[in-house]
Amino acid sequence: MALASTASFNTQIKASLSKVLRGLHWWRSCLWLGLMSSTLTGCAIMTGSPAPTSPQQQQALPSAVLSQHEDHLSPATMDRLLHRSITYHLGAGDVVSIAVYLHPDLSVPQPGMASSGLIGALVSNDGNIQLPLLGVVHVAGMTTKQLQAHLTTLYARYVIDPKVSVQLQVTHSIRYYLLGEFIKPGLVYSDRPLNVLEAMALGGSVNLADADLRGAYVVQDGRKLPVNFHKLILAGDLQQNIPLKTGDTVLIPSITTMRAYVFGAVNKAGPIPFVNGHLSLLQALSDAGMNTTNLTTAQLSDIRVIRSEGATGQFYVVDARRILEGKAAPFYLKSGDIVFVPQTMVSSWNQAIQLLLPSLQAIGAILNPFVSIKFLQQ
Repeated sequence: MALASTASFNTQIKASLSKVLRGLHWWRSCLWLGLMSSTLTGCAIMTGSPAPTSPQQQQALPSAVLSQHEDHLSPATMDRLLHRSITYHLGAGDVVSIAVYLHPDLSVPQPGMASSGLIGALVSNDGNIQLPLLGVVHVAGMTTKQLQAHLTTLYARYVIDPKVSVQLQVTHSIRYYLLGEFIKPGLVYSDRPLNVLEAMALGGSVNLADADLRGAYVVQDGRKLPVNFHKLILAGDLQQNIPLKTGDTVLIPSITTMRAYVFGAVNKAGPIPFVNGHLSLLQALSDAGMNTTNLTTAQLSDIRVIRSEGATGQFYVVDARRILEGKAAPFYLKSGDIVFVPQTMVSSWNQAIQLLLPSLQAIGAILNPFVSIKFLQQ
């Protein structure tokens, strides 16, 4: 009887151990699934407990932009500024050959002198050449056709019906200035007129990671040209690849020099620097000395932003009050943006521009080309 009881007890123990082992095996499977899927959902379903629910994604805030429109420089303005062909003008270092028909003694070089290495008349640093019979003749700034007509008139004093021809032999006066984020910035020379991309190639490659292409520009005859370097370099838009004149400057600024400009109802109007390439509208207003908690709704809800690049300008009306209240997404500025905070609500963009003009005139030299051409040069 004792043996039977002992056998029955052992059977119960084995059954209990078997259940415990099965339970441990089940929990080990759940734990393994949890490590693989980072959730115990499957195990929770098996035990009858509800599966955890994922938090709902926060909905994106609406834009603070109330209105936006785009404007462009007129085709006539673009044709006037962006010359599609460049006429070469003589300068210091150039060499020209001159021939007077039936008068070899007046030609430069004279027959038989080419073997000595003389190939023409050298334009001196003061822009002059030395010619037989005429002596010193000022030629800097002339085209070869203009020089030919000028010499014909001069030789007509000594020769009946002179036939003069002029050929450009060597171009040493073509130079360009490459400034900013070039591998090899500085003064570069060429033996022929170049377009923007060809000139830029003389400076090595552009350090795009540190370049502010929106702020890049070409200076020709003392004024910035509306060339869009984003389109030229990144999109391959060859309409932007304009021919250059000797002495032109191509500047690719660094992102460390990026600025926006804040004017109007602020304490410190003027340029506001970007921080690591970023600047929000509220940050710019704060840096300009604006106490946003003490402003009226009209001042904050009617902020004007002018954004430009190349020949295109974009005009925004932004409700900064909604951004401040957390009801609209932040508005991020871009290099060269102009922010105007009106004292009171303005009725139109024309009125806003009229209020802005004195400030724009004060910084006209550093504005993007679109703004200076559109509002200051008409």
